[in-house]
Amino acid sequence: MPAFEYQAIDKQGRGLKGALESDSAKTARQQLKSRGLTLLDIQEVRKKEAGGGLRLWQQRIGMRALAHITRQLAALLKSGLAIDEALAIVARQLESAKARRILLAVRSRVLEGQSLAQACQWFPSTFPPLYRATIEAGESSGKLDQVLEKLADYLSDKGQLHRKLQMAMIYPVLLTLVSLLVVIGLLTYVVPEITGVFDKTGRELPGITQGLIACSGFFQRYGLLLLLLAALAGLAAKLVLRRDKPRMLFHRWLLNTPIVSKFSRGINNARFTRTLAILTNSGVELLVALRISSQVLANDAMRKAVETAALRVREGQSLNKALETSRLFPPVTIHLVASGEASGQLPRMLESAADDQERDMQDLTELTMGLFEPALILSMGLLVLLIVLAILLPIFEMNQLIR
Repeated sequence: MPAFEYQAIDKQGRGLKGALESDSAKTARQQLKSRGLTLLDIQEVRKKEAGGGLRLWQQRIGMRALAHITRQLAALLKSGLAIDEALAIVARQLESAKARRILLAVRSRVLEGQSLAQACQWFPSTFPPLYRATIEAGESSGKLDQVLEKLADYLSDKGQLHRKLQMAMIYPVLLTLVSLLVVIGLLTYVVPEITGVFDKTGRELPGITQGLIACSGFFQRYGLLLLLLAALAGLAAKLVLRRDKPRMLFHRWLLNTPIVSKFSRGINNARFTRTLAILTNSGVELLVALRISSQVLANDAMRKAVETAALRVREGQSLNKALETSRLFPPVTIHLVASGEASGQLPRMLESAADDQERDMQDLTELTMGLFEPALILSMGLLVLLIVLAILLPIFEMNQLIR
């Protein structure tokens, strides 16, 4: 049964947009008319695609919403419903019209005889390769409900480490910005008003005060220029990093820079092992799983290492030896992968490696932030103290002369 998108006006004159399933456009118009709606436009989603209207195909569902949809599908399939019925029920319960349109379009393709994985391929922005490959493996093994349940857990947890790092960075970043704004404000507006009085005395000022006046004058004259240069430098860096070679060099530099390398390697390693675990646990072939897992890596150097490891595995080398050659993955991960290959429990060992790496990253983040925050407060306190001393020293000297 095809899906249709429509635009209409209700009895109160309000514009409505939505989607519905019907045997034909004529039947869809009758359904809308029976609801008391005045139809403005109606199109079958397949005709929109054929006419070049790819807007629906380019839309995407958020990660949390997709996890919720996947979990509902798993529950409905486990209860014995057919996939088309489950898709229809989930679509009716969705509040988002965009998500509802996508699910109805997927259902229409399933009713035409396509598998769920094939239907999802029409929406690559919503269903990533990991999602489609996992569903295909679930359909092949006859355990689609179990695979969907695991996939929902994965989607719920995906990016959790990244979100924790972002939340941990909010306070230090805000503190740094506020401190810089306070110092710049003092140098640009407050200090010139106060030091102008010292210039009228004609006396030689202390070195710290002269330095403060020089910094204040520099910010007044070149502050906007510095801000413009910083913006241009950021834009230039963004444009340069779009090219493959400069981006690869930058990512390799990240992997060899102290402290930064621990975060970059840790986050990417956790993401890689977690993705590979769910794919292999769902029955996806190892080479295909490696290819898909490499796509979730944000670091090009590590992605290249995984692709090279996949070629070595294709040639007959074990996965742990192939990954160890790159020297980009921690020894614990290599050891767990080797243990999993030897015992035939690779998915479970990969999950253990991901859990271990995520715990290490969380501990490292807490330690780094625990040291960074007091160090930042102390540094800004010392800087403000220097500004205050530079202002007070000439005042103390003037008081001495008056006495």
